[in-house]
Amino acid sequence: MAQCETCGNDYDKAFQVNMNGSTHTFDSFECAIHALAPVCDHCGCRVVGHGVEKGEAIYCCVHCAEHEGVKELRDRA
Repeated sequence: MAQCETCGNDYDKAFQVNMNGSTHTFDSFECAIHALAPVCDHCGCRVVGHGVEKGEAIYCCVHCAEHEGVKELRDRA
């Protein structure tokens, strides 16, 4: 069994994610998201989908980007 790096659970169905040259072990997608998903620069929620980016900043949606003064992004073209 492998131990989840987020919650510490020993689980026989654990899986590994390779990201940026590092290997991480998790027992659920929830734990993987908690550990690896970026955080919206405005509201702080985890960006699970594509999100939107401006420079180095990432936002969960255009609404949050606009609150930070970013006006040129669109959720849909």
